[in-house]
Amino acid sequence: MNRLRKIFGALLVVSVFVFGAAVCSAAELIIFHTNDMHARIQNTDDSGQSIGLAEMAAAVKAIKAQNPATLWLDAGDTFHGMPLITVSRGENLVPMLNAAGLDAMTAGNHDFNYGSEQLERLAKKLKFPVLDANVIRRSNGKLVFKPYKIFKLNGIKVGVFGLSTPETAYKTNPTNVTEVAFFNPVECAKEMIATLRPKCDVLIAVVHMGLDASSEFTSERLARETDGIDLIVDGHSHTALAEGLRVNDTLIVQTGSYGHFLGRATIDVDNHKVVSKRAELLDSDDVKAVAQTPDKKILTLLADAHAKADKLLDEVVTHSDREISGERLLVRRNESELGNLATDAFRWAAKSDIAIINGGALRADLPEGDVCKRDTVAIFPFGNTLRVAEIKGATIREMLEHSVEFYPASFGGFLDVSGVTFSYDPSKPAKNRVGEIFVNGQPLDDNKTYTIALIDFLTAGGDNYTMLTGLKIVGELGTCDEILADYLNEVGMGNIAVGRIKRLVEVPVPDEEP
Repeated sequence: MNRLRKIFGALLVVSVFVFGAAVCSAAELIIFHTNDMHARIQNTDDSGQSIGLAEMAAAVKAIKAQNPATLWLDAGDTFHGMPLITVSRGENLVPMLNAAGLDAMTAGNHDFNYGSEQLERLAKKLKFPVLDANVIRRSNGKLVFKPYKIFKLNGIKVGVFGLSTPETAYKTNPTNVTEVAFFNPVECAKEMIATLRPKCDVLIAVVHMGLDASSEFTSERLARETDGIDLIVDGHSHTALAEGLRVNDTLIVQTGSYGHFLGRATIDVDNHKVVSKRAELLDSDDVKAVAQTPDKKILTLLADAHAKADKLLDEVVTHSDREISGERLLVRRNESELGNLATDAFRWAAKSDIAIINGGALRADLPEGDVCKRDTVAIFPFGNTLRVAEIKGATIREMLEHSVEFYPASFGGFLDVSGVTFSYDPSKPAKNRVGEIFVNGQPLDDNKTYTIALIDFLTAGGDNYTMLTGLKIVGELGTCDEILADYLNEVGMGNIAVGRIKRLVEVPVPDEEP
């Protein structure tokens, strides 16, 4: 029955998309939107969950051909994430975005990961504007990007302005944004409303602000404290809003992350006034129902990007004194030297009290001698970024209990640590195995707040680390492969000998894993 409903839903999307222009007046405005793709632009990305840029582009172009009153807006965190794109510092994504036919985007915090100057260079090569009304250049106080653009679509005047989260100041490496500053987005939005509302039938804010309760500025706050924005295309919190979120007269939309969905908002305009608006999320089946064949130009550009990336991946980025194993059963069952090296690098980069890495995030050996980009990417192939968070001592204890909960079975969530030593007894019941815990030589204080460096996968509850999902994020850095190379270049290997985790009792270990 569910499968039949899914098929019917896909057919319904086709009928609305293909025949919408015939049955609706020209006053129907369609807004396609994406956010937080993090360079997941292939349909094989994120274990095949990503729709793919070529696939989404084909669908959007099909609808634009039927209804010219259609826009594609992106809410940022687009240029950084996967090795295919990061090896070129975002350069090879530009022609693909141009070919896709986006109409405007705003800058996410991770779009600054290559530095603000590089983001400006990328923006100048785009055929559509990067809009940002609250990012200014420190040297002269002028806006870095255009604040807004007015589109005239089938008799509808659509004003679109952009905003970036002020959290960018610490949710990228602070050295990336020394030349820019971030103004209060609510106050900037009020200025944009005053400028654009009298000139436009529809007013849209494309923002990278999110809905996290820990954020000072959110899209919900923006909608609540302003009057006049019809639609907010949001990003940053990776929130999937199936039908949007209504706050006063504003509809907030967001697709989640990694290109799992293509968002569609429909705004009906009568006599230059908005009379209704609605939102939905389209999955890969819905997109394929609109356009069976992916955009050929983007596929060609993808192939070219792969060819060029292969050369860049062969570039030597660091040196290793010796080979270190990342063997699957080792890192998923025992403390490992590779895990210790990774967590030491994380703690060094984040300047945090402790750092952790789950064994499932380590996917290859570190070779001896010259180390190429290809090698560091093979160790960390998922494009994970490093986050810095605040964590209570009691939560650290709960986290470590989960790490050793399944031993002697292999577990992708088995943690290596830096700044922490602890013991555990695998003969005891699960969740009651961890003994003494020390943080930098001092006994763990359950009531104390510590800082922890960890990958974004874990803060999202990956490997069922649900206790980490509510942590307050106080910093975001680059990708794990970049941090590892920087650490080896500037610090070296250091003391990564095992001994941080002490197993008090030995129990039989399975000979093989399925």
